[in-house]
Amino acid sequence: MATPFTTVQSWWRKTLSAPKTDETNILYKAWRNRFLWQRLRLWLWLALICLLSFTLRDIYGLFFPFQEFKKLPELFQPRSLVINFAMLLNILVCFALHRTKLGRHRPDLLFLGSSWSISLASQLFATLRGFALPDSIGWSLLFLSQAILMPVCWTLHLLSQAAVLIYYFGVNTILGLKTPIPEHPEIYNVTFILYIFWFCTISDIGVYLYDRLQRSEFFARQELESAYQKLKVAEAKYRTIFENAIEGIFQSTPDGRYITANPALARIYGYSLPEEVTANFTDIEHQLYVDPNRRAEFVRLMEKYGRVSEFESQIYRRDGSIVWISEKAYAVRDEQGKLLYYEGLIEDITQRKQTEEELRVFFHAVSHDLRNPVLGTLMVLKNLLNQGVGNGTRGRGDTENSFPASPTPLLPTSSSIPVPRSILERMIQSSDRQLNLIDSLMEAHVSELQGIILQRQPVQLLTIVEAAIADLEPLLVQNQATLTNLVTADLPLVDADPTQLWRVFSNLIVNALKHNPPGLLLTINATPEDDKIYCTVSDNGVGISQKQSDRLFELYFRGNNIRNSVGLGLGLYLCKQIINAHGGEIGINATSETGATFWFTLPIVSNSR
Repeated sequence: MATPFTTVQSWWRKTLSAPKTDETNILYKAWRNRFLWQRLRLWLWLALICLLSFTLRDIYGLFFPFQEFKKLPELFQPRSLVINFAMLLNILVCFALHRTKLGRHRPDLLFLGSSWSISLASQLFATLRGFALPDSIGWSLLFLSQAILMPVCWTLHLLSQAAVLIYYFGVNTILGLKTPIPEHPEIYNVTFILYIFWFCTISDIGVYLYDRLQRSEFFARQELESAYQKLKVAEAKYRTIFENAIEGIFQSTPDGRYITANPALARIYGYSLPEEVTANFTDIEHQLYVDPNRRAEFVRLMEKYGRVSEFESQIYRRDGSIVWISEKAYAVRDEQGKLLYYEGLIEDITQRKQTEEELRVFFHAVSHDLRNPVLGTLMVLKNLLNQGVGNGTRGRGDTENSFPASPTPLLPTSSSIPVPRSILERMIQSSDRQLNLIDSLMEAHVSELQGIILQRQPVQLLTIVEAAIADLEPLLVQNQATLTNLVTADLPLVDADPTQLWRVFSNLIVNALKHNPPGLLLTINATPEDDKIYCTVSDNGVGISQKQSDRLFELYFRGNNIRNSVGLGLGLYLCKQIINAHGGEIGINATSETGATFWFTLPIVSNSR
């Protein structure tokens, strides 16, 4: 429990403790010194005028004695004039010091010097004359004027007062001097002591409180100035971003007017200056959008979600031309939730839309001009093969998988041309490969524009892996490869599209077979890690260089050591697209000597663990 003593002690320590030497305190001390130096000059002028008035009084009293001085000892009347002249001289010296470098940098010393030169001059004179001088009027004027005109650094005021009072009570007591007033010769007068004590105390408290107030206001001004400077810097940075941004930046009212616009937005709309945008657009719904209903849809989405993203629309430019824009915006509300305005970004996507349209034309061309003829040829070849065309027509030395070394001449008839079965089968295989390449090319570009479309469901990973291995069994046998499946049936279910996931495993296995010589050892594994399944497809092949591994998943990238392949480098690219669409990651751990390990992650069904 705090006692009055501990409270006073805590206050005293806090008051007398040295301030923290941070930048703000240093600035405040510098400000206080300037304030003290400026006010000291004013106080010196006031003290000079005050002493001149008393000096004129004393001069006048020499010739025309005042009634009030008749009760004072006779030695006071001529001596007071000498004291006044001495104090005037001290003040002039202080004026001279005030203009020097010392006075400007140490106004505290000049304050004490000027104060003591006035207050102690009369005391020294009285001591030399053999009496004590209780100059209550002079001290009151001195201390009051200092407290009013220089109300900072209360410790200076305390030192100024203490020196005079210590001299008066200490030196006079030691020397045994008395006052020259017959009615009150003692220096220890209770009324006098109480008056001086409370006068000094009140003056010092007033100075202390004013100093604390000035300190608080100074700190507040510094913080405000600092905040203002930071605001200016932030505003300058924002203004730079606002003015130089590539995207259009805007603020618009709910009723369809632009409040602010940056130069990029003005350029998108076909104007030279942002001010033209804010001045001309007073009805965004009908002035901007080709389809006025787009504004209503924009407002509806804002009211429902508070923001829109990739809101694409056709708009009119200033010259009447039509372009595509994409808006990303959000609603700004006050503390009560009232809608103030919309704020966001606008991007000109006309070129992208044109590219998408060109790609759609490209897909149409690929589909009709390339895919359909190949598909038609493939169907004819398969029909011929099914009808038995080419049976028993192999040439000498011809085998199932090779062209005839010395084919037997076949004489054409008017209705048909005999073809060896092996050639027909190879034509079918070549057409199949062409059809697969065209399909992969189309799928890669569709996924680039629209993304992979997934049909998610809980899937057991082992089932997918076994299906992929079964489908690739002939290819594994042909390449004399050995595949080890370490995937177990007790793994958690994954949230995936089984068809797309089958393609990932198939592509990774086929990719390993294409890039390595026969006799490859393959290993498929999967382990649970947190909320995902970590899958790997490893081989002991020739490996992959770091330079190649950095680009493996790029569109159309093909390695240098592909055997007997006319692929376009789409398999790994599509694997990455599929895994990313599932929310997973894919990568490779490879060296140029010890094979490669492809890895990818898949999300676990939340209730499967």
